[in-house]
Amino acid sequence: MSENQKYDPSKKYVWTPADEFKLTGEQFGLLLNVVRGVISTPEASKILLAVQANESLEQIMANAVEAGVVKEAPEQ
Repeated sequence: MSENQKYDPSKKYVWTPADEFKLTGEQFGLLLNVVRGVISTPEASKILLAVQANESLEQIMANAVEAGVVKEAPEQ
């Protein structure tokens, strides 16, 4: 990164799966505690179940498309 580049939160950025980010222990602990706090709520449990249900529905749809039961809608 050159000296004149500055982070701008209004811009979009990209990176590769191999890129590494360095976290301090404080940053890691904060992220871990926030994620644990969020996913332990009753609302999160419902959302996680909804995600699992959606994945099941997507698989059912994929199987139906591959079996020729469901067909692609024509463009309008």
